[in-house]
Amino acid sequence: MARIEGIRIQNYRSLKDVTVGRTFEKQQGEALQPLIAVIGPNGSGKSALMDAFGFIGDCLASGVEEACEKSHRGGFERLRTKGQSEPIRFEIYYREESKARPISYSLEIDLDKTTGRPYVYRERLRQRRKGQSRGQPFSFLEVTKSRGYAWAEEATEKEEGSKKIDVKLKDPRRLGITTLGNLAEHPRIVLFRQFLEGWYLSYFFPELARGMPVAGAQKHLNRTGENLANYVQFMERQHKKRFDEVLQIISKKIPGIQKISSKRSDDGRLLLQFNERGYVDPFYALDMSDGTLKMFAYLLLLEDPDPAPLIGIEEPENGLHHQLLETLAKEMKLYAGKPGGPQIILTTHSPYLVDALKPEDVWILEKDKNGFSSVERSADIPSIKELYSEGIPLGSLWYSNHFGRGNP
Repeated sequence: MARIEGIRIQNYRSLKDVTVGRTFEKQQGEALQPLIAVIGPNGSGKSALMDAFGFIGDCLASGVEEACEKSHRGGFERLRTKGQSEPIRFEIYYREESKARPISYSLEIDLDKTTGRPYVYRERLRQRRKGQSRGQPFSFLEVTKSRGYAWAEEATEKEEGSKKIDVKLKDPRRLGITTLGNLAEHPRIVLFRQFLEGWYLSYFFPELARGMPVAGAQKHLNRTGENLANYVQFMERQHKKRFDEVLQIISKKIPGIQKISSKRSDDGRLLLQFNERGYVDPFYALDMSDGTLKMFAYLLLLEDPDPAPLIGIEEPENGLHHQLLETLAKEMKLYAGKPGGPQIILTTHSPYLVDALKPEDVWILEKDKNGFSSVERSADIPSIKELYSEGIPLGSLWYSNHFGRGNP
């Protein structure tokens, strides 16, 4: 499964120029771990970082203008870092497999001064040739202002592919990979599009998960969790034996719960049932606490046999008892570390969750004196790795301000 080794974000909200991990231009850093947590005070840029992943996905799905105009973003000028006139830029540095050569996808979005509408200024996919460890990588897709080229079919030993095709895009607000990523003659572009389409960002709302949707199996949990019952139905139908085992495992990890099951109502809706200790009759999702539903949804997500390549969760601790957070973080880290497992990116304010992680897993965001976000990996802070190796949990080091940053 493809993994991101680094992402660079420029001119997006408070992220004037932030690199998490490494890129072609910034090779000195280490690749991102299967699970990373981003910490920092309120307003440091954590939500902006997480939204950047969602923004890129929205650009692919609906175009850059619609992605900018989503209600929580408010348009291009509100997204572009204040005082900046350069395009919003993203670079995603990833590998299709663990031993494959890294690939870089760059996207630049600017404002058309004539129309006042955002458009794709530049887009490219690059990879170094076989045996090349330094120097500029080879571009197998490069488009500027809707014109450029792409190499078609499988690449030759020189990496130029067997045919160079001129590209002229009709809509300057649609990504080139949206169109070219559907064509069999561009296999590497297809693979990247599929990778990007598979990203999953969770904004779980327990009140929506309490609903009783019309019965119908759905393969994945959606972003808000409102199809939780449908997701349960799919897991039960497609993986019956494993699903029963999963429910038993999850039941033991949620305090007070003895059994979880589902049934179909007379009007064709799905009902989740929770048997609590001390009660004969089950409770339904409608009656369960926010924390119970959230913990159940996260643990069920970690049992998905066909996971998303990238899972992003913003502040999973909200609504959960602090003693559950270390358990949840360990479960997530175990899931992400499995062969074929997803990459998981969290933002958190909880030192209890961070206690389950290593210095290499944690990145710290904070604002500099100019109001722009800066980032540093906790493993790169002097003495942190040594203190951690002596048995001091990482969350405790953060809470006691040993990081020297990341606190109000």
